[in-house]
Amino acid sequence: MTALLEVEDLRVAYGKIEAVKGVSFTVEAGQVVTLIGTNGAGKTTTLRTLSGLLRPVGGQIRFNGKSLKKVPAHQIVALGLAHSPEGRHIFPRMTIEDNLRLGAFLRSDKPGIERDIQRAYDLFPILGERRKQAAGTLSGGEQQMLAMGRALMSQPKLLMLDEPSMGLSPIMMQKIMATIAELKSRGTTILLVEQNAQAALSLADQGHVMEVGTIVLSGSGQDLLHDESVRKAYLGED
Repeated sequence: MTALLEVEDLRVAYGKIEAVKGVSFTVEAGQVVTLIGTNGAGKTTTLRTLSGLLRPVGGQIRFNGKSLKKVPAHQIVALGLAHSPEGRHIFPRMTIEDNLRLGAFLRSDKPGIERDIQRAYDLFPILGERRKQAAGTLSGGEQQMLAMGRALMSQPKLLMLDEPSMGLSPIMMQKIMATIAELKSRGTTILLVEQNAQAALSLADQGHVMEVGTIVLSGSGQDLLHDESVRKAYLGED
């Protein structure tokens, strides 16, 4: 069976500096796959390339069997690959509801859009309670919920989440991770980049450890969670 996402020997450069150096991995439908590693490992660059914001200098990206190498970013969204970026990038002066509607900008099915907005409120009740509030008045964790809800509005076949717990309190981080677990239970396919390696690997079917632009270790989430080198390097254990 062909994987939903196939990344083969992906290379990405900023000028003469190669940030991603021949990365290969797959994501099967219904899986949660995580990329972990320190800052500068190439995780965010990989996601930005998959979503069309950066262009690779080599390798292949196939989504549902279709090459994405020359596909513009908005068409990649239309194909079913949504990206909730690091830093959230919500529109602070717009209401929560208008931010969600922007996630459906390629859709014309009004009843479906209204249904998915309600689903976002069911997933994140705090957003429903404040739907007419300016998004910029939300806390960091609530803004992360909004960014995830907005990405889901495009009805993605694969949802990419970049550092969803960054800068959040422990309680809010737990809420975000619980939401990712809920999405997984609903069959949502997720590619997760996350600084909190323990939380990410606990959720993941498959994990890949990245260092300076390459994948140095791969395995099931549970195998990596119990790997001695991973525990020392990323889980803060001696």
